[in-house]
Amino acid sequence: MDFIYNKIATRGIGSLTDAELLAVLLEDANSSVPAVTLAERVLAECGSAANMSRMETARLRMVEGVGLKRAQRIAAAAELGRRFMTAEADTVNAISTSKDVARIFRPLFDGLKYEECWALYLTNSNRIIERQRLSQGGVQGTVVDRRLIAKRALELLATQVIMVHNHPSGEAEPSIQDKELTHNVAEALALFDIRLLDHIIIADKHEFSFRQAGLLR
Repeated sequence: MDFIYNKIATRGIGSLTDAELLAVLLEDANSSVPAVTLAERVLAECGSAANMSRMETARLRMVEGVGLKRAQRIAAAAELGRRFMTAEADTVNAISTSKDVARIFRPLFDGLKYEECWALYLTNSNRIIERQRLSQGGVQGTVVDRRLIAKRALELLATQVIMVHNHPSGEAEPSIQDKELTHNVAEALALFDIRLLDHIIIADKHEFSFRQAGLLR
């Protein structure tokens, strides 16, 4: 492990590979297995560092040589990372691009095994007035009431709305139901001169924007 700590001291923590970072968490003076070896086993089991953050502790502890305490350390590090990202997302006060929306919601959606649908209520200048969870459901979908979206927009005097939901399947492409919902919500809001600015689907490392795809005017 000395070479890892020397690397941190001379080149910074950002220079470490995923396996080396994980080895720092897994190091134990009483272990007969090198921490880097354990880290490589964990990454091989998970497939990637991103997948590791979604792994159940019970599964992580079953990796040869890891055990409960090390699995809990990994889970704690993943949760701390999510909290850092959530805290950073809370500083976003206005929306310029779909990337801003993804930055807000990725920490909330990370690891979810079911769909959630949220709305961002905005001013004319794209300043965020409120973030509201509209619904949560199963793996395949969730039910959203367009009347409640319009009602809340009117209460807040919002002039624009962005809908956001996740796809636990990992595929960002919209379903037929997603397209129907988007159309119905856009029509309902238009009755009150409120614009559905975008509907963004977030899945793993990808996002789908209805506006960028030309499905919203």
